[in-house]
Amino acid sequence: MKQRNHAFDFLCGLCILRMILLHVMGTCGERNEYWFAKVMAWSFFFMSFFFFKAGYFNKGLVGKAVPYIEDRVKRLLVPYVMWGIIGSLIYFGFLFFFPDCFHKYHRMLRWDHVWKYSHFWGNPPVWFLFSFFMSYVSVFFMNKVKYLKWVAVAFPFISYYLWKQHNPLWMGLDNVFIGIFFFYLGRMWRWLQARVPKYMLVIASALMIAEFAVGNKLWHGEYDMSMNLFVHRPWGAGVNTVCALLGISGLLLALPMRRVPVVGYIGEHSMVYFVAHYPLIYLYAFTHLVFRHTVVNHWEDVILMMLFILITCTWLVPYVEKVPWLSGRWAKSKSVNESLAYGVSESRSMSLMNRLCFKIQHR
Repeated sequence: MKQRNHAFDFLCGLCILRMILLHVMGTCGERNEYWFAKVMAWSFFFMSFFFFKAGYFNKGLVGKAVPYIEDRVKRLLVPYVMWGIIGSLIYFGFLFFFPDCFHKYHRMLRWDHVWKYSHFWGNPPVWFLFSFFMSYVSVFFMNKVKYLKWVAVAFPFISYYLWKQHNPLWMGLDNVFIGIFFFYLGRMWRWLQARVPKYMLVIASALMIAEFAVGNKLWHGEYDMSMNLFVHRPWGAGVNTVCALLGISGLLLALPMRRVPVVGYIGEHSMVYFVAHYPLIYLYAFTHLVFRHTVVNHWEDVILMMLFILITCTWLVPYVEKVPWLSGRWAKSKSVNESLAYGVSESRSMSLMNRLCFKIQHR
């Protein structure tokens, strides 16, 4: 039995820890700390990693459209809506029962929050699930047309153009184009892993890590996927992100890497930490405000909030993952399995037919 390589679990866990730290530091008003700015500047590519990882492991781009879309709806859109509702109940619950403590938040309310940015009050990060769903569906239909996937090479430029136009697409879909690009980048990397000698991949990965280390210093640029935002040098952000994703994942895959206990566990159950952490931030911060205590500029609250979120999410993992409409872990229906099987067998048949025709022509 082949041993599991934990490289992606480790990277996924780091992504989640970075994201939670970013949101906790922002809530506590500590985002301008010098060390924190440096950490963010050298890890800005982590959100793109989830699209890259999805492409690397994805094998379900064949079969019939309706069963495939239904499966993606259950796995991504249902948790998107449910965790948006849970976050909103916590958020508006505090605003309704303790109006005197939340004057600032009442003034901030805008009802275009959802349809412009795919955010929910109380759980803004769930935008990712909607963009993820749209990327999956777009890639599925792009794969139906031969060679159309190569258009994805131009998609980062489309995202940049949309940013220059102040991101006009509703539901925050301006970032989907670059998400599809990273999705196909992951698929390409998986294809190379199976066809290029290991030592060549190690050398290439090391060179790309070196480029990222030098490039991120000399021509620094960042891309914030949540807002489709390009900072500093856009081309630097693009090149450095590609080199970081390919180089780091390639080197860790070649090791092979063993399981890192805490980070690996978070990576294996990243969905729960992702969807639950922001409602927990509001629960912690708003409870303090009810008792007239703010978490802003309090370092002890940064530490306590991090511990509260990580411990609570770890406790929630087995319970949430048993509920499909919260975790997205649905058993694949018979129609989906039949559709995928039909698509795989059809593609294999076409491949065998092409090989046979090639042999006949060259006899």
